[in-house]
Amino acid sequence: MISVVSTVESAPRGMGSPPPSLLQRLRRLFTRDLLVTLALGQVLSLLICAISLTSKYLADDFHANTPVFQSFLNYILLFLVYTTTLAVRQGEGNLLAILRERWWKYMILGLIDIEANYLVLKAYQYTTLSSVQLLDCFVIPVVLLLSWFFLLVRYKSVHFVGAGLCLLGVGCMVGADILLGRQQGLGEQKLFGDLLVLGGATLYGISNVCEEYIVKNLSRVEFLGMMGLFGSFFSGIQLAIMEHKELLKVPWDWQIGLFYVGFSAFMFCLYSFMPVVMKRTSAASVNLSLLTADLYSLFCGLFLFHYKFSGLYLLSFFIIILGLLLYSSSSTYVAQDPRVYKQFRNTSSQLAADQPPLSPGAPEPSVTYTSLGPDPGDELPVRVA
Repeated sequence: MISVVSTVESAPRGMGSPPPSLLQRLRRLFTRDLLVTLALGQVLSLLICAISLTSKYLADDFHANTPVFQSFLNYILLFLVYTTTLAVRQGEGNLLAILRERWWKYMILGLIDIEANYLVLKAYQYTTLSSVQLLDCFVIPVVLLLSWFFLLVRYKSVHFVGAGLCLLGVGCMVGADILLGRQQGLGEQKLFGDLLVLGGATLYGISNVCEEYIVKNLSRVEFLGMMGLFGSFFSGIQLAIMEHKELLKVPWDWQIGLFYVGFSAFMFCLYSFMPVVMKRTSAASVNLSLLTADLYSLFCGLFLFHYKFSGLYLLSFFIIILGLLLYSSSSTYVAQDPRVYKQFRNTSSQLAADQPPLSPGAPEPSVTYTSLGPDPGDELPVRVA
């Protein structure tokens, strides 16, 4: 009997393809998806910049300190657009069906979202702008931890390096503010104001992780509709209790009305567009992208409010963008089953038969592997002996 044995040998070194050039490596890194993800995050940052500018004009030029009322207008718009959309739906996505099944969850989430906005805006009355900018970054570790434990997201070392670079860029921006003397804020009860910022950042993190879960597993319209329903209800109560006197002091005219309309429009766009970006990326990626919002506000302030310029602002911007590129250059993965973690940690010598059998009726874990070998269609040199 003649047996035929096929052996695979490595191709000669001289016959291989030349190493990729620098331009080819950059093209592999800066893919279309990466650039689109980066651009979408910066659109959110520009919306927050517009919100900050309109708030500053209302507070400084017209002495209208009404953060609850401003949030109330946004929730009313969400109610009119998305809650009414849920109300006219048929089937399981109907407003009544959603309320019967999980009304209390959205009620708690609505309260968290309202108080997160209120605590951060209130902190400006007690601490400095630099402290708010620095401590507000506490939302990043909160989102990472909550995503790890509750969404089962697993990160790589490049994600932590990218997040660290983003935080370093924020520190550079705050350092520039201190050097230029931009210590806006009273700072008389600084510790209390710092605690307000930390509390607001924690609530923001909880809200964003819940939002990511809802938009990826349920519906964007459902999330926004429930936020409009419970947000308008509870913010209306808070407005009547805490801010009705401030609202009566506002010197109403067409200019103030225009700024309120602009603020509400920017907030509505932010709330409507953020779930779209979050469904494509993640809560952590979105919050890292939003770190550039303060820099956009500073750049606008150079022309509108005659802020002093520092080269550290540009350095800070490029450090944050570099961190975003690093974070987005590699994808995270979600482990569906605890046994999947063990399979990732096991060595390649361990056979699949050694794994514990699945219990009857248990869902089989699904793992997507990325092959580092040759692409389909690539032929290896084969010699038949």
